[in-house]
Amino acid sequence: MDIAVVGLGLIGGSLLRALAAAGHRVTGYDADPATREQAATAGFPIAASVPDAIAGTDLTVLAVPLPALPAVLDHLTAYRGLITDVTSVKGPVRDLAPPRFVGGHPMAGKETSGFAASDATLFDGCAWVLCLEPGVTALPDWLTLAALLTRLGARVVPLTAAEHDRVVAQVSHVPHLFAAALAGQLRDNPPAATLAAGSFRDGTRVAATRAELIAAMCGGNAAAVKDELDHLLADLHRMRALLDAPDPVAALTTALRPAVELRRAWPVADQVPAELPAGTDVLLDLGRAGGWVTAVAEDRTTVSAMRPETDRNRS
Repeated sequence: MDIAVVGLGLIGGSLLRALAAAGHRVTGYDADPATREQAATAGFPIAASVPDAIAGTDLTVLAVPLPALPAVLDHLTAYRGLITDVTSVKGPVRDLAPPRFVGGHPMAGKETSGFAASDATLFDGCAWVLCLEPGVTALPDWLTLAALLTRLGARVVPLTAAEHDRVVAQVSHVPHLFAAALAGQLRDNPPAATLAAGSFRDGTRVAATRAELIAAMCGGNAAAVKDELDHLLADLHRMRALLDAPDPVAALTTALRPAVELRRAWPVADQVPAELPAGTDVLLDLGRAGGWVTAVAEDRTTVSAMRPETDRNRS
């Protein structure tokens, strides 16, 4: 497949590497001349403009920040190929979507960024949401992308844009804000920097992400982030109130135990393989149940999947 990757930061650069390693013909482009030079020096075909990058390709992957998407999409108004993206918020992208667009988001970041941090193996085993909007998304296009991504080692999760944005607010965007607030404990606090150990390191890892990237993903998903941040604050206030209990240790133990059990049970291990018909409703039910696609049949009529044991028992 001939594929253009527009935007060569951590995700775009890693995708360029992974696609090339899988035997696809790839062309990259980045607005930053230094990044283009870096990618070209690494041996990849790099175009001088978006139109040059996408010319004659079957698929274009947009790996640019949300604020840059409208300007890039202006170059694709006459593009006849398939378009996807890797933006961490999907609702606003869906609203900008051109024809033959399937929104995507690989859950495969790290705290370093830029082409220098890119890695062809970044997507091995990662969950990659592909948005499937009933009555809007062309199922053949969705299946084409799912087949491509599963061959890169990704676990493709079918969800709508709205479902994606709510979930990533819970497990990605709000945790970034919480990590930043926790990292702020180091401000003018030398003893804290000396004593901080594993719990601080693990709880603040994503706070090392560039502020611009955190702001872009949280601000771009503001409605869902506000709701989920309010839920987290309410939980923290309830824990604060328990410290006023006559026996705060007992009160906190009871309140914390369900969360402890949930964390110890994650990642979910009781997934079972399944062969499913490649239909929109079936795929969305799979994603909503916590399952994912592992492969797409050559004839595109069925998919191989992993789904929760309890989900199989209900069917």
